[in-house]
Amino acid sequence: MGLYEASFRVKHECPYREISEHYPDLTIREWYLSDCQVIEITSSESPTDELLTEIDQLGTILHESIDESGLHVVTQSCLCSLEGSIIERFEEFNCLYQPPTIHRQGWEHYTVIAFDETDVRTLLQDLEGDRDIEVLSKTAITEQQIPHSMLAPVDQLFEDVTDRQMAALRLALESGYYEQPRKTSLRELADRTAVARSTYEEHLRKAENKLLTNAGQFLRLVTATSSGDPLEIEQSGRAERAAD
Repeated sequence: MGLYEASFRVKHECPYREISEHYPDLTIREWYLSDCQVIEITSSESPTDELLTEIDQLGTILHESIDESGLHVVTQSCLCSLEGSIIERFEEFNCLYQPPTIHRQGWEHYTVIAFDETDVRTLLQDLEGDRDIEVLSKTAITEQQIPHSMLAPVDQLFEDVTDRQMAALRLALESGYYEQPRKTSLRELADRTAVARSTYEEHLRKAENKLLTNAGQFLRLVTATSSGDPLEIEQSGRAERAAD
């Protein structure tokens, strides 16, 4: 049994078609969680007040930045608009959906993986029945080429991270703590909260440790088929053993 990947775009009435057609420089990426959608909206151009008003109506804004690089917004909304969605039809034809959905210039872009070429062909034929569709690529792939995102859902990366730890991590990230050079210090971050510096630092370090631990399994997955040794770890180990 082979593996097949298909990328295609469709056009039909959906919550994001009109806004992506109206603003052709806009890119909308859409992820689905268990109880909500997360939408990332980016543009290289400065947004108009009209666009910002339309974005505000899409859901709860989690992040918004406007600078010389353009617009970057992350919103969260309910799943009510997904009833009878195309995602359910992927499952009907045994196709694995690869997030995110990308909306641009009125088109929705999707990538799916199937274990039988017939499933891909039948899915595409079914979609042609009620929407415009253009196939961008369809190819056989090896197991080693399966996108790692299939095996690394976002929610697993944050497993066991508490709300306070998540808040501490987000504050540090958005304040430039992880940039080089750093734009803030632990003391400055803690001063923006209602907790002591030692408490804030404990929340942050625990969040970092849990996140890296959770990501470890996916890191091993990503590097499992790599034969390279860019840091020459094995060579260094052999040199140390030879010296002993």
